Amino acid sequence: MHPALNIMVKAARRASQIINRASHDIEHLKITTKQYNDFVTEVDRAAETAIIDVLREAYPDYGILAEESGQTVGADSASEYQWIIDPLDGTTNFIHGFPQYAVSIALAHKGQLNQAVVYDVLRNEMFTASKGGGAYLNERRIRVTKCLKLDDALLGTGFPFRIFEHSDAYMSIFKEFTQRTSGMRRLGSAALDLAYVASGRLDGFWEFGLLPWDIAAGCLLITEAGGLVGDLSGGESYLKTGNLVAGTPKVFSQILQVIDGHRTPGLEA
Repeated sequence: MHPALNIMVKAARRASQIINRASHDIEHLKITTKQYNDFVTEVDRAAETAIIDVLREAYPDYGILAEESGQTVGADSASEYQWIIDPLDGTTNFIHGFPQYAVSIALAHKGQLNQAVVYDVLRNEMFTASKGGGAYLNERRIRVTKCLKLDDALLGTGFPFRIFEHSDAYMSIFKEFTQRTSGMRRLGSAALDLAYVASGRLDGFWEFGLLPWDIAAGCLLITEAGGLVGDLSGGESYLKTGNLVAGTPKVFSQILQVIDGHRTPGLEA
């Protein structure tokens, strides 16, 4: 395992201790609204601090892009490396006691995803990936499915919950997928959805308006597991636009075709 990945696993486990303790006393959590339908708890902040402390101890000069604290940098502001951190992906699930949330940490080098960890703290499932080194679930190599046809695919997605500008396009796309696939799932944690594509539990995924910390680690998991990720045109701007399509090579292209048939002005790639 790459040395940086070892540290990321350590950081994810440290955060999970905080999350698991808090999960037994959810009714007493302090919850703040960042914007409409976008919540943060004291657990998010404490878990993020724990992650940053572990990463900074090992790599003090690396830059950081973290959900709760925003973009910060280490001693060397010109660092080519950047941690991308979501301490608790699926906060809304967490505060409702819905058991689907995860810690997500990625490392980018010169803007390219290099290492990834998605940790399901409830199921003790550690998804990891290194660029060029494959993807793993608890040290077992994982691959995307061999699904070839959209008709046979099980897809994940996320409903619009912060910005509703493209809701009509989303619903028309969703309707076509419900009619043309074997099923749709909306679980509430994009990081885990992407990990599930990488490990073969889902055949594809699509969503609009995501943020870099939601998807960075999961995207590397998928590409290292033999799948494809892209923006709504199949390009590489998904971390910038937040509009993401992922899946097996064959399903990926078919998802793009469906979405392209419903794209409206202003819905960028």
